[in-house]
Amino acid sequence: MGTGEGFQLGTVGALSLSVVSSVSIVICNKALISSLGFTFATTLTSWHLLVTFCSLHTALWMKLFEHKPFDARAVMGFGILNGISIGLLNLSLGFNSVGFYQMTKLAIIPCTVLLETLFFRRRFSRNIQFSLAILLLGVGIATVTDLQLNVLGFTLSLLAVITTCIAQIMTNTIQKKFKVSSTQLLYQSCPYQAMVLVISGPFLDGLLTNQNVFAFNYTPQVLAFIVLSCLLSVSVNFSTFLVIGKTSPVTYQVLGHLKTCLVLAFGYVLLHDPFSWRNIFGIAVAMVGMILYSYICSIENQHKVNEASAQLIQESESDPLISVENGSEIAADGVVPRAPGWRSDKDLNA
Repeated sequence: MGTGEGFQLGTVGALSLSVVSSVSIVICNKALISSLGFTFATTLTSWHLLVTFCSLHTALWMKLFEHKPFDARAVMGFGILNGISIGLLNLSLGFNSVGFYQMTKLAIIPCTVLLETLFFRRRFSRNIQFSLAILLLGVGIATVTDLQLNVLGFTLSLLAVITTCIAQIMTNTIQKKFKVSSTQLLYQSCPYQAMVLVISGPFLDGLLTNQNVFAFNYTPQVLAFIVLSCLLSVSVNFSTFLVIGKTSPVTYQVLGHLKTCLVLAFGYVLLHDPFSWRNIFGIAVAMVGMILYSYICSIENQHKVNEASAQLIQESESDPLISVENGSEIAADGVVPRAPGWRSDKDLNA
């Protein structure tokens, strides 16, 4: 199996793991919150991160991955920013209507595109922009209902969008800049994320629910769902870093909206949630946008790979020394061997 094929299989595996684990934890948490009355979302997220860190520490002890320390300030800043973004998203949901919160989540994609264009000089083709527009339209039709607006809720949503975009862009850039794996970055940043949420979680949850998380009646059933949620979170957190590292923040957001559509569908089938033709139409439109996005990314990525390979071959033919420096041998009749295969390190390079 070639390097490119192995990379593509790894990307598909990361995407699949992210979808399955995220949909599973959403269904678990929905049962925990709606059916069992455990509404302390921020505190639960802090427990997720603590369990994730303990799991990764155990994996490190078993030598399943290598610890690679790097810029401590970058790790600390990234971890704290991630924790703040999670808290702001929960506050946004608490101080806004569900419809406006969904609009907040939809705004993350165009905001990410804007930030990457302005600060990283990335170029998104018109075909990519068109497919993203269809995707956002479909998710909007399927999920957005009322749009009640208030100043505090809008401010929290704006801050949540900005911090989430920056944190996800940092996830990608840090892995590339310091050449660390998703596991290594998650392991080092987890304590800072958990610290922010452990400290702020009970206060935020008390503010939003008027209840005390420490005074809740923890029945065996509630504890079982909390444990299951924490175990699933290990897979969710790991796959999130893995997907963003292998692809891009925009692709991860597209995947997130696929999860939203799947959660809606599973909620209707398994939990008998109310469903309408508007939901069905919106999901169908969103799926068209996702398929278009995947197809266009694949075509553009392959085009760039072919261009790069052709350029390498042309350079090798014009300067045989390149072949020698790459460890290749020049045949006796003067024929230059084929240039080394080009390795793509992103599935989206629009």
